[in-house]
Amino acid sequence: MATAMYIKDYPRPQFVRENWTNLNGAWNFRFDDADVGEQEKWQEGFQSDLKINVPFTYETKASGIGREEHHSHVWYHRPLEVPREYAGKRVLLHFQAVDYVAKVWINGTYVGCHQGGYSAFTFDITPYISVGATNQLTVKVEDTMDATQPRGKQRWVENNFECFYVQTTGIWQTVWLEVVEPVHLDAVKITPDVDARAVRFEYQVDGSLAGKEIRLETIISLKGKQMKKASLVIDRPWLQLDVDLVHEANGPWKQYLWSPERPNLYDVEFILYQGEEKIDHVYSYFGMRKISIEKDKVLLNNVPIYQRLVLDQGYWPESHLTPPSEEAILEDIDKIMQMGYNGVRKHMKVEDSRFLYWCDVKGLLVWSEMAATFEFNDNAIQRFTSEWMEVVRQQYNHPSIITWVPFNESWGIMQIFKDKKQQKFTESIYHLTKSFDPYRPVITNDGWEHTVSDILTLHDYVESGDEFMKRYAAKDEIVHNGKSFNHWKYAFADGYHYKGQPIIISEFGGIAFQSEAGWGYGKQESSEEAFLSRFRSIHQAIKETDYIVGYCYTQITDVQQEMNGLLTEDRKPKVPLEVIREINMSK
Repeated sequence: MATAMYIKDYPRPQFVRENWTNLNGAWNFRFDDADVGEQEKWQEGFQSDLKINVPFTYETKASGIGREEHHSHVWYHRPLEVPREYAGKRVLLHFQAVDYVAKVWINGTYVGCHQGGYSAFTFDITPYISVGATNQLTVKVEDTMDATQPRGKQRWVENNFECFYVQTTGIWQTVWLEVVEPVHLDAVKITPDVDARAVRFEYQVDGSLAGKEIRLETIISLKGKQMKKASLVIDRPWLQLDVDLVHEANGPWKQYLWSPERPNLYDVEFILYQGEEKIDHVYSYFGMRKISIEKDKVLLNNVPIYQRLVLDQGYWPESHLTPPSEEAILEDIDKIMQMGYNGVRKHMKVEDSRFLYWCDVKGLLVWSEMAATFEFNDNAIQRFTSEWMEVVRQQYNHPSIITWVPFNESWGIMQIFKDKKQQKFTESIYHLTKSFDPYRPVITNDGWEHTVSDILTLHDYVESGDEFMKRYAAKDEIVHNGKSFNHWKYAFADGYHYKGQPIIISEFGGIAFQSEAGWGYGKQESSEEAFLSRFRSIHQAIKETDYIVGYCYTQITDVQQEMNGLLTEDRKPKVPLEVIREINMSK
């Protein structure tokens, strides 16, 4: 069941206003390989026979172009109608994601620039538009093969290799327009407190408050029934409000909590008044849930949870990183849950907000992972840190996200085992993340060579259950770096030590059927029977290792040359989903 204010294809489902305009669709497009566009003033208009279907990048078939070679500078243009009734209001131009540097002009006048391929950003274009007229929106995107920019699974050489795929250049998520009053709500940070049966709202208001009588009303509902209503006077841009949810004292508290079994969501409305006039109305939601660690267990709502995750890279054959539709997002989530998984590790990608929305609604746990750099220097540190914190802030309110994963397999920090600078970098990201969000576990770095990390995660593609049991029989040797757990990596970086953290096998499996078209981990299997026998064996071994409290199987779908998915790229099951479910759900 969706939230009370669900709008199909709305790009930011946790902060909804009814007055918005989707700018996706046909835009004029031009390559600028010589980088002459700004000098020749393409921002004032350019000629091109090419059209592109935004939000799909030129590398994809869905864009209408489908050219996979790298182009470092590309331009977009479209007319922008601004109705006369927008006079006196603020017009906000939103980009959900553009890879990598976006420069924006309105009517030939420079508006601003954003760097970072996975975070959303907004420009207030009010000073640049003509109301009641057709305006001109121009966007230049700069992208590189530089391995110091966070790129995740995007290749930085000419051709695909190993597990790295066609690059993503340009606008790859929704572009949209929103109209607000001069004083409006800019953001709300929502923090549930399960133990106190309360929720905290931290409000950020934009616009001049001088001489204005501004009041904010917060209305909380559950399953259509109003539970709480609170009001406060707005006298500064940042405010905080704690709301007790004492109504639950009359019944079992757990039935109101958010969990995979009961993904309860509270609807919330934020209404801003100037005097008696309503000047802003925003719809949101939250889930009452708590993630914590007690000794060697991960707890959800104070109860140990065994995590059955599947690795999800979020690629589609026609559209690459961009979901082809909201229905495609739902299909993936539904099939993941049909197979008995209770969560996903979203790998090397910051996913579309609509995906997280439906995970919230359906009760699918999410590990949110940052796209890696692949070199380490001052530029990489600054780029990574800035974009990662944008991502954490933007995703904070989603109850489905239960773990932050800024680093994976020492990518971008390849000398972390001994290098003190790289070790300190991961420590700084850990503590910076915790300063904004002290309530979720943070993993640094997923797979091996951890520094400070709330969970010890291990990656191991051993093929047989018997071999797994032999490798992991001596827990103390593994966790205290007495031996390499997978024959080539240690659990902790040099100088760091196991402190009793929960242990999860966060990559394993990767089984593929025999194919000349791509690869999987280990030998490729020739039959469904052999595939399922190996799949069952390794799962049973992990479950029988009593100090392991969860796993993440590689992976949900094939991705380009990587052919080790449980589903093909076009989402066809390779083996019966009900059999995968039975193996996942077995004790």
